[in-house]
Amino acid sequence: MSGLSMGLMAWIIIGGLAGWVASKIKGTDAQQGLVLNVLVGIAGGLLGGWILNLFGVDVAGGGRVFSFFTCVLGSVILLTIVNKIKS
Repeated sequence: MSGLSMGLMAWIIIGGLAGWVASKIKGTDAQQGLVLNVLVGIAGGLLGGWILNLFGVDVAGGGRVFSFFTCVLGSVILLTIVNKIKS
């Protein structure tokens, strides 16, 4: 994933924003703080990148905007899985 070559600060910013957007989409924002949003966004980026690679999408050439949307996609999937496990 191209995001792996991004700096740590870019991962934190993109992960935090993506985790926050995903938590808004899934309605879990009240349960999550800043740190959890960042962690969900980063883990979601890894998950989203892995899933898109399975479908043959060139994630490495996408840039930061594509990385953001990849993180949001993965974060929404991750939060859905976590919510299913919790309930």
